[in-house]
Amino acid sequence: MDGSVIVTYRCPMHCKMCNIWDNPTRPSEEFEPSLLEKLPQMRAVNITGGEPFVREDIEDIVKVLEKKTSRIVFSTSGFFPERVLEMARRHPNIGYRISIEGLSCKNDELRGREGGFDKGLKTLLELRRMGVKDIGFGITVSNNNSSDMLDLYELSKNLGMEFATASFHNSFYFHKYDNQVTNRDEVCANFDELIQRLMKEPNPKSWARAFFNLGLINYINGGRRMLPCEAGTENFFLDPFGNILPCNGMEESCWFGTMGNLKDATFEEIWNSPQAEAIRDKVAHCPKSCWMIGSVSPVMKKYLRQIAPWILRNKWAVLRGGRVDTQCIPFYKVGNNELQGLR
Repeated sequence: MDGSVIVTYRCPMHCKMCNIWDNPTRPSEEFEPSLLEKLPQMRAVNITGGEPFVREDIEDIVKVLEKKTSRIVFSTSGFFPERVLEMARRHPNIGYRISIEGLSCKNDELRGREGGFDKGLKTLLELRRMGVKDIGFGITVSNNNSSDMLDLYELSKNLGMEFATASFHNSFYFHKYDNQVTNRDEVCANFDELIQRLMKEPNPKSWARAFFNLGLINYINGGRRMLPCEAGTENFFLDPFGNILPCNGMEESCWFGTMGNLKDATFEEIWNSPQAEAIRDKVAHCPKSCWMIGSVSPVMKKYLRQIAPWILRNKWAVLRGGRVDTQCIPFYKVGNNELQGLR
């Protein structure tokens, strides 16, 4: 399974699409690194926040997680470049996705801090100079930065870096309930263009990303998830208080629940408990159709045989001079609960 460790809700940014920064945790509330010894072996771990590098003990957290997985990736604003670079010097196999919401002016407008773009880009360039392999940009597309997404994609491609995308969501995690793409045609057209460019690349990983971005078009247009959500089965989140959550997309107006707290029991006891089963049932009946990488990536890997024909068919179309079909959205019946994703 995949794990996401939310180490803090503290954040120096003032992002317009996220209010974590206005709802911070106190350092005294946040779990001790030793608590992570209870976690199981995982395929991959994403360390996120808030801003994970605000924690003075972040290296202690990494040292524990390195025993639990062979792949760790930080999601960071890049606001503390020296801390990031020092981590890379001490732990060269860790990956980094620096959140950049557009080119310089647009990024700083949306993230509420001047100079954020420059800090993020300089950090990525220095990481590359140091020889760190798993680095790249991460952009959350909202109403007025989708055209910049294409420029950032070209920048990342020319720099030989990864490029991760998302659309803004509403949830308890973001403390936002009014995020809504109002210029759907423009945003979806830019995602369509990104998909065309991704499918022209020689790397199969880029073709899978094209499929993921098709899911973002579907999500923005209010469609039902193309693949079932298996949050709490194929992945989990650990919050700063020690709670095991199925995902970070829950809304209190729909439902909210934890599987248990790692301070009170072992991970195995929590994971196999009646409370965890009740949460999985909630997921199976969840009325939302979120499409976020933390819960989508595991099911894309699980159902690769089902989605591979779409990828190969559209790659073949591009090789013959055609285009990826983004108008026909596939829906995969792989044991989905009929009520999942229906409000």
